[in-house]
Amino acid sequence: MEYLHILKQALVYVLTAYWCYQMVISLCALIKLKDKPLLTNKNHKFMAIIPAHNEEMVVANLIESLKNQTYDKALYDIYVIADNCTDNTAEVARKSGAIVYERFDPAHKTKGHALQWFLKQKIAENADYDAVFIFDADNIVDKNFIINMNKKLCQGEEVVQGYRDIKNPTDNWITAGYALFYWTMHRMYHLARYNIGLSTLLNGTGFMVKFDILKPNGWETETLTEDIEFSLKNIIQGRKVGWATDAIVYDEQPTSFRQSWSQRSRWTVGHMQCIKRYTGELLGAVKKHKTLMNFDGLLYIIGSTPMLVISMVLILINAVMFLSQSMTYVELVYNVMRYLIPTLLLPIGTSLVALILEKKPIKPMIKGMLCYPVFMGTWVLINIKCLFKRETTWQKIEHVRSIKIAEVKEAPEKI
Repeated sequence: MEYLHILKQALVYVLTAYWCYQMVISLCALIKLKDKPLLTNKNHKFMAIIPAHNEEMVVANLIESLKNQTYDKALYDIYVIADNCTDNTAEVARKSGAIVYERFDPAHKTKGHALQWFLKQKIAENADYDAVFIFDADNIVDKNFIINMNKKLCQGEEVVQGYRDIKNPTDNWITAGYALFYWTMHRMYHLARYNIGLSTLLNGTGFMVKFDILKPNGWETETLTEDIEFSLKNIIQGRKVGWATDAIVYDEQPTSFRQSWSQRSRWTVGHMQCIKRYTGELLGAVKKHKTLMNFDGLLYIIGSTPMLVISMVLILINAVMFLSQSMTYVELVYNVMRYLIPTLLLPIGTSLVALILEKKPIKPMIKGMLCYPVFMGTWVLINIKCLFKRETTWQKIEHVRSIKIAEVKEAPEKI
């Protein structure tokens, strides 16, 4: 039992060190930096790319919001990749003013395949663009998105994630959970790291990539989380992913628990794929470059599933020590509660801080905050499930209504 006690203490130290590191980095979100100087004062040329699979209900709203940008209309083009569509997505997109490419390849339906197929053509054409934006079809974009991203490009940024806000945060406890998760991540992870010169991560939509970076290989990704994979590739190469708080894109979240479970399961499997594929390369980058950015990227990739496994081992050790009478009932309860109480209270506390710092309305989100530990708890269950059974089938979000940018700007309703 002495060896179990030593192992238990060692694992507790590992978890404590990891979370202390994350907490210290998160505090950097409070830093207020001066704006970076412009390296050039140019209005760049962009292409906005929208991969879309059966999105006739929502794609027109995104195209409309892009056409209404404050940026010079002659300096950006809107492309829709109608990917294996069986509805009127292509027709709706054309009527809305987008340039449509139709793709039919039932064996390769993912967003990553669609992007690679499209970008290869544009690279072969030697298309005259400085950078690309990538959006999901159910997004809508703030009118100043492009002008704020152009500023980032003028500041020397090459890969930049925009602020991924939520179209439907108050639909129910599930969409509220997504909203609180993203708002917390934006403040405590992305902004904090950007403030101290570390790399953030791409969030799947609403981001910009300099076209020159894509020209050698296009959008060459292998995992279900192609955004995280692309971010890790850049970190390994020593290139930072930047952050643009003022470049806002609104994303729709699933309203049903079944869809949410399925979506987050795919994200978790994709993360596990990245762990397997890139942990070794990140370790090599840490050894080669000896920078905090590479080390931070390594901690990100090992920070979810491996830390969950450590927590599960700790629970098992406590159970073994109790059953072998090396631990009293009171000690068992104490050990369980000291993990359980922070697990329940920490999500509520961090989400409240994020709401205040992000200047989001608190009252409509109270029920969502109270349910947030349940939302995050189901994510723990998803991680455990994905250790043994991995879901790789892609499913699109079923849209319950069509939301325009003007509706998002209105005050949120009560949950």
